[in-house]
Amino acid sequence: MSNINKQRGFTLIEIAIVLVIIGLLLGGVLKGQELITSARVRNLITQQDGIKAAYFGFQDRFHALPGDYSQAKTNINLTTFNGNGNGQIENSSSAEEDVAVWEHLSRSGFITGTYTFDATYKTGSAPANPYTKFLMMRYDNDYSDTGTAAKRHNLRTGNQVPSDILAEVDRKVDDGNPKTGSFRFSKLTSEGATGAPDETKCVNTTATPAVWNVIGSIELNCGGTSLY
Repeated sequence: MSNINKQRGFTLIEIAIVLVIIGLLLGGVLKGQELITSARVRNLITQQDGIKAAYFGFQDRFHALPGDYSQAKTNINLTTFNGNGNGQIENSSSAEEDVAVWEHLSRSGFITGTYTFDATYKTGSAPANPYTKFLMMRYDNDYSDTGTAAKRHNLRTGNQVPSDILAEVDRKVDDGNPKTGSFRFSKLTSEGATGAPDETKCVNTTATPAVWNVIGSIELNCGGTSLY
């Protein structure tokens, strides 16, 4: 009698075990991604809250704004830049006060880390978000609004933040609307970064009220700002 090679298929139990393993692997990947997202949201919120507290603490102690403080070199040890003292944190060829903010806050002990003034944003002169783009504090109106935005001091998250991350930040700290409240969309890119965020990609402007874009393809280059 000749030998006959018999092919053997998978049993239902074996298939079920494979499906269970695949399910566990997928669940682990999704849970891991969820944890990463939650950590980044918390990081952004912690940054915004910490710097806001530092901003008002500095103002209370020195009766001036960080970056704009005209007596900083005299009253804050190792500080190298004086602002013009006009009550506005500005960015111009003669007043890079928005970069000096970080030296003033760190040298006076209001934020962790040590930042030294430089005419441009770079590692060592300003903190960065979890996506390595620099935070910026300025007096301007470069943020989203339902009408015409008024000039206010505001703290930008830096760009390259995914729209779904900003949506979660907005839901946790404000009203979830990128055009109203204290946390909004900002198209201003971090200095040294290329490609300003596009509001039409980051925000669902056809919705009433407006919402962050979290449906379909998520835009990865977005930015937000906290208004003071």
